[in-house]
Amino acid sequence: MNHSSQGTGSHDIVEDRKLYVVDSINDLHKLNLCPAESQHLFSPAEKVPGGRTASGSGSSSLFFVGLIVVLIISLALVSFVIFLIIQTGNKMDNVLQRLAAEGKDIDDLKKLNSMIVKRLNQLDSGQN
Repeated sequence: MNHSSQGTGSHDIVEDRKLYVVDSINDLHKLNLCPAESQHLFSPAEKVPGGRTASGSGSSSLFFVGLIVVLIISLALVSFVIFLIIQTGNKMDNVLQRLAAEGKDIDDLKKLNSMIVKRLNQLDSGQN
């Protein structure tokens, strides 16, 4: 009787030392509840809906990370272009203001020139 208890005890230890390949918690639960005859392992393609493997989800997350990086870079470039447009507009306003001021100065110089010419004509006519 002692020998039979040792035999069943060692049989239990062998059963406990089985290794199972588990893809998820649900599969672990099935392995614990199902009898040994009904246990069968699925390929990773059968576990993921749509027949995709787990590496497909990694590439899609990498795609989204890349897309976010591209969007951030494009946003930075657009912001830089808008900044340059505003700066160029400000400089153009400064140039236009200077041209308008110089135009007034030129008009003032023309008036001054015409007054000098009139005075010289008057002096010439007075001397003759």
